Amino acid sequence: METEILYADPEGFDEAVGVAVQKLNEGEVVALPTETVYGLGANALDENAVAKVFEVKERPSFDPLIIHIATREQIYEVCDISPELDVVVQQLMEAFWPGPFTMVLPKKDIIPDIVTSGQATVAVRMSEHPVMRAICKELGKPIAAPSANRFGRISPTSAHAVEKELGGRIPLIIDGGACNAGLESTIVRVELGEKRPELHLLRSGPVVKEEMQKIGKVIRPKKPRNVEEAPGQLDSHYAPATPLYIFEKPEDFVPDPALSYGLLSYRGAEKDGYIELHDWAVIEELSPGKGKLPEAAVRLFFALRQLDESGVDVIVAETVAETAIGVAINDRLRRASTKIPSV
Repeated sequence: METEILYADPEGFDEAVGVAVQKLNEGEVVALPTETVYGLGANALDENAVAKVFEVKERPSFDPLIIHIATREQIYEVCDISPELDVVVQQLMEAFWPGPFTMVLPKKDIIPDIVTSGQATVAVRMSEHPVMRAICKELGKPIAAPSANRFGRISPTSAHAVEKELGGRIPLIIDGGACNAGLESTIVRVELGEKRPELHLLRSGPVVKEEMQKIGKVIRPKKPRNVEEAPGQLDSHYAPATPLYIFEKPEDFVPDPALSYGLLSYRGAEKDGYIELHDWAVIEELSPGKGKLPEAAVRLFFALRQLDESGVDVIVAETVAETAIGVAINDRLRRASTKIPSV
């Protein structure tokens, strides 16, 4: 299959949106830009189209998908929301939509079971990316769109990265430029609770705990359930093909002279303990010199991909401060990492 790339720049915006909508209406899958990462989109109401998403990504059927909608009102077409729960949902939509925030809510029968892996809830969000919003609006139906990469691999934050992952597997990529958030959306399961609304944090992301606490009690599930409630909950995910190691402290790193090593550094600072520790073959910095967590989040998947393609035998990653969006960055690094072999 030949993969066409259309640029959704000002001159080609309408054409790109039109062709994408046509493909989606025909039951095809299309790679689409969002503010977080590129998604592999399909008409969420078309079971055969959604099945193609799982096939192209080689994604297991037990891992549910997020659906994207064009307007806040559309949530009531896909979710079964009680009046009491609606008060909370309205507050969350007002605070975080459009944006990188996903709510897991009771679903309506209009959403096929294949989308939710047979569960009674569905993960839904409204992207702030103008291309995704326009395509959602023109299509008039929810779009199921997990990240546009092979299952478990590094999420793509550019059309070029999508082409490397899925070129020849899909008919169309809409190039909407580089993603400006860089990490997948925050996912919460919304419940009423006894005193305050409960926001069960299923995946950390750009919308952080401190922001959500203004609306409800943020709860991180202590033990995983037997089923996946939302994407990105598997222990191994977002991983490069090259083994990636995280150490408790720098001195735990003992290099093998026969191997070449690349370093994923937070800011390239000696005080972090890794830069001077080894003669690294390649170094990628997330926030060079500055140590700004938002910049690190935007660059994370790009830097991981650069290291993965550099030819090194092993990647060593520095973690970042466990605060704000740093929680999400460390989450992705832990899921991308390989268990350190025992000596």
